[in-house]
Amino acid sequence: MRLQFNSVNVAMKQFLVTGASRGIGRETALVLAAQGHRVHATSRAPFVLEGCHTYVLDHSSPESRAQFVEMLKGVALDGIVLNAGALVSKPFAQLTPEDFAHMGLANWSGPALLVQSLLPRYAPGAHTVFISSMGGYQGAAKYPGLLAYATSKMAMAGLAESLQAELGSDGFTFNALCLGAVQTEMLAEAFPGYEAPVTPKCMGEAVAHFALRGHETQAGQVIPLAKSNP
Repeated sequence: MRLQFNSVNVAMKQFLVTGASRGIGRETALVLAAQGHRVHATSRAPFVLEGCHTYVLDHSSPESRAQFVEMLKGVALDGIVLNAGALVSKPFAQLTPEDFAHMGLANWSGPALLVQSLLPRYAPGAHTVFISSMGGYQGAAKYPGLLAYATSKMAMAGLAESLQAELGSDGFTFNALCLGAVQTEMLAEAFPGYEAPVTPKCMGEAVAHFALRGHETQAGQVIPLAKSNP
């Protein structure tokens, strides 16, 4: 059965999409905005995105997180798509403490602390979607040179399970999507020359649909969303 990602008749909601200046985050934000939702889109550098309210946010920085949350004063977020992340690609023997710290802040502790900061801005029943990777999915293939990235993404997937256990009773839902190969700049960095079978637009449509409706059937789940890996 082929999943359909057409717009549905739902009331306007407010969404946060991080890492929205390019790739999957950009396409996710555009889909939600096109459906009439109010989208708050972030990136580490200033950018413009049609139909969206854009902000500068480095979720690894306490100061940047605090400034961003203050800018959202009065906003009640129905959906939060934590897509922003980073990649370190180098052999295990060459990894430095700084590499591990960077991957942790970008892909695990930074997103966790952003959620913590944003909780006062969560609307009742808010749905948080962590964008993890098949590299962070238990039992999926792993690749040389991506150890720091994969293990940080596994920690990100664990956030969905752990936050659901801790905050699910408050009416919030947390899930993680472990994405397969999508033709993005990050994929090109990790696998030079590889052509993915999925476009950012296609995956953005799937992520937007899940952000809107996934919490109706899933809670605290780590879900693979992959046509290939890589």
